[in-house]
Formats: sequence, structure tokens, C-alpha cells
Amino acid sequence: MNNILEVKNIEKYYGNKGNITKAIDDISFEINQGEFIGIMGSSGSGKTTLLNCISTIDSVTSGHILIDDSDLTELSNKKLSKFRRDKLGFIFQDYNLLDTLTGFENIAISLTILKESPEIIEEKILKVSKKLGIEDVLNKYPYEMSGGQQQRVTAARAIIKDPSIILADEPTGSLDSKSSKVLMNTFSKLHKEFNATIILVTHDAYTASYTDRILFLKDGKLFNEIIKGKDSQKDYFKNIIEVTSFLGGDMDNVI
Repeated sequence: MNNILEVKNIEKYYGNKGNITKAIDDISFEINQGEFIGIMGSSGSGKTTLLNCISTIDSVTSGHILIDDSDLTELSNKKLSKFRRDKLGFIFQDYNLLDTLTGFENIAISLTILKESPEIIEEKILKVSKKLGIEDVLNKYPYEMSGGQQQRVTAARAIIKDPSIILADEPTGSLDSKSSKVLMNTFSKLHKEFNATIILVTHDAYTASYTDRILFLKDGKLFNEIIKGKDSQKDYFKNIIEVTSFLGGDMDNVI
């Protein structure tokens, strides 16, 4: 397997000399192409800060982050913007679909920015839409879609440009259990049918049980790691609960 992401001894500080917070404390790990990774930790553990640094939304204080062998810590702001546009896909908690555009047009945005031809755009969208089961909503506006359909359109928009990594921060945070299951099944499709590399930050053990591997953070440090391997989702879920309990998290948030 090829490494698609290398995080090397990164640290992130906030504040000034009088009041410094160390949000990330010497974290290192690697992710292979096609892996589905979860990042968990209690509030303030550094999980969202870590995702923001990987996504180039924030920058590290020290250390290196390499995606596809490009060192993000050495790129100019202009090159970072291009890298984010070309190489990263995002799935937001609130979908961020544009109400004035149809499902087709919402998905097409990223390809239009990349200056793909109309013929290529249509071909790619029809292929992705078929796999995600959203062919019948391509001509509908977001307000005409169900929540599940909007989720899948958002997923299609993230995968359509074949990004190196898809990033998701608490995507099920505002969803009920039924909608959460629908969304996580969509993530599984992206992972299995598109061989997508996904990094998902979550506080929810059930959501995390869809991943291949989980990195647990505590006080800005990499505290533990669980690999699903050949375990059933049920057994994997139990292992997640055990680690979360050990971390002292609020159990109301993980079951």
C-alpha cells in the first residue's frame, strides 16, 4: 500500500507568550491510500485542530504534513489554495449545497472550477450519481430533496474530482440516528466503490465503527489506536467504547 498522508512530529500552539495553548503535541502517523480513518477524542483533545491542519485551513507551528509527497508546510498561500481545490474533498455537517443550483449543478461546481469540458463533467456526474443512487434528483433543487438525498449529493460533489483525501468533521453531529446511518452508508460506498481515502473526526462511537482504523487523541497527543481488521462492526464498536471509557469521555456522547 502507498502512503497518501504522512504527519511528522507536528505541533500547534495558539496564543502569545503570556498565554500559550499547545493544541497538538508532537503527533506523527501515516495513512495509506484507500483507508477510512476515524479521529476521536474528548472536547479539547485537538482532533478538529489536527483536521484543520491536514486540510490546510490552519497551519502547524512545527513539523511536516505530506500529502501525495507534497509538503504542505512549505507551500505558499497561493499553492496551498490550489492544492486544497485540486486535491482535497470536504463533506460538511450542514451539506453547504447552493439552493439556487440543481443537484447536477452543485456537483459540477468543482469540475467547472477545474475547467473540465461540459462533456467530461456530464460523463463523470452520471457515473458517480449512478453509484450513489441519485440520478433522479440531479434536476431537483436542494429544497426538493430529502435529507438523505442532499447528503449523497454532497458526497458526490466531494468525490467527483477524485481527491487525494476526503475530510469530514463531525458529519453526523446534527443528525438523528436514522439519518446518521444513511450518511455513514454513503461514506462506506465512497470508501469501497471509489477506493476513497477518508479522514473523519467524530465523538460518536457508532459513526466511528464504520472506519478501518481509529486514532484517539488526548490533550493534543496521539493516545491510542484501534484497527478493525477482521472484527465485526459490533466487536469493533465495543472496542471503541472501551477506549473511550478509559479516556474518560462523556458516555452520553458515544452511544
